[in-house]
Amino acid sequence: MAVTKTATLTIRVDPDLKEALRTAAQAEHRSIANMIEVMIREHCLKNKIAIGQPSESNQRRER
Repeated sequence: MAVTKTATLTIRVDPDLKEALRTAAQAEHRSIANMIEVMIREHCLKNKIAIGQPSESNQRRER
């Protein structure tokens, strides 16, 4: 069985917030999805919230 490397997250946001996100992503030459990931990682780092390594989560799914 193939191991999924990413998870899907579906959210609803205010259209103005989505446009601001699109603008921020475009300014950094990123996709919207990648911009969200970067923002979440930065927030977690700033607030000392641990994020598991991608390889660890994949190993857990394989068991």
